[in-house]
Amino acid sequence: MKRDANNREVRCTRREFLSGTAVAVTLPFVATTVCSAAEATLAFVAADKEYHFDTGVLRGVLRPQGRSLGLTSVTDTASGTAVAKAFGFCSHYRLLDAEARYGSAAWDWASESRLLSDGAVQVLWKADREHPFDLNALYRWAAPNTLDLTTSVAPQKDLSRFEVFLASYFEGFASSFAYVQGCPETVGKPGFLEAKQSVGPWQMFPRDAEAVKTINDGRWKRPPNPVDWKIMPPLAGALALRRDAATGLVGLLMAPPGDCFAVSMPFGEEGHRSVYLSLLGGGLKSRQVATARTRLVLARGVSDEQAIAMYQAYVKAVK
Repeated sequence: MKRDANNREVRCTRREFLSGTAVAVTLPFVATTVCSAAEATLAFVAADKEYHFDTGVLRGVLRPQGRSLGLTSVTDTASGTAVAKAFGFCSHYRLLDAEARYGSAAWDWASESRLLSDGAVQVLWKADREHPFDLNALYRWAAPNTLDLTTSVAPQKDLSRFEVFLASYFEGFASSFAYVQGCPETVGKPGFLEAKQSVGPWQMFPRDAEAVKTINDGRWKRPPNPVDWKIMPPLAGALALRRDAATGLVGLLMAPPGDCFAVSMPFGEEGHRSVYLSLLGGGLKSRQVATARTRLVLARGVSDEQAIAMYQAYVKAVK
């Protein structure tokens, strides 16, 4: 949904959706004016079919060779360490609802992209026979170590419990955690629960009981690569983190509670080194736009308490 000057949700037209104007106003706390020279490092730079970035903290490529793989070849400039695997950060993976899986992944669905005047990049997947909806993504740097992503869906028919499964794959970062209610590590208070191998290879942390119904409606039994998720304690907020002992780097992935109904991951040392956010999840009406917001942060020396404070500040800002 687009929002008015008072931050109230309003409908937008398909023309606004396709042009990107409907998406640009969903993040009122991020400037949408042309970048000044001082802000230039927070802009993507077009290079043939892909977009390069060097924020001074992170450098890499968005949409390598024109493929919809999110941020790839990401390097921590301070250490020169690669921090993302080949399928990158914040890439749109499975597209699911109560009835179907739409294609294998948005990775394989033809898309278009363009660089906006403020240095953000808009990606658009147009509806086709296999996908009865438009998908729109907007990537924008909010800080040298912070990427904001807005994902919007405009269905051409009613969709039940529609989900965009957003994937991020880390290089290194062998410890993985989700922010849960009643965490044993914090004596029953909200805190970070580690994804350990003893629990099972694939772990999903739901927002609530309704989210569990969605997870278990059969969508994860559909090929290719079906997954048997271990349902974990409920989330205290849509927040996950991975830690890298060698560099001290911490990767945070977060979303407003209403935009994300589950956070999932394998146990920390499993080879994928991934974190997934299950976005949207509700019923979508034909011709109405639904939007989910997410944020990626990569930083050093972030304590659990600081990570939670960063998440709380983010949620407050996007309300």
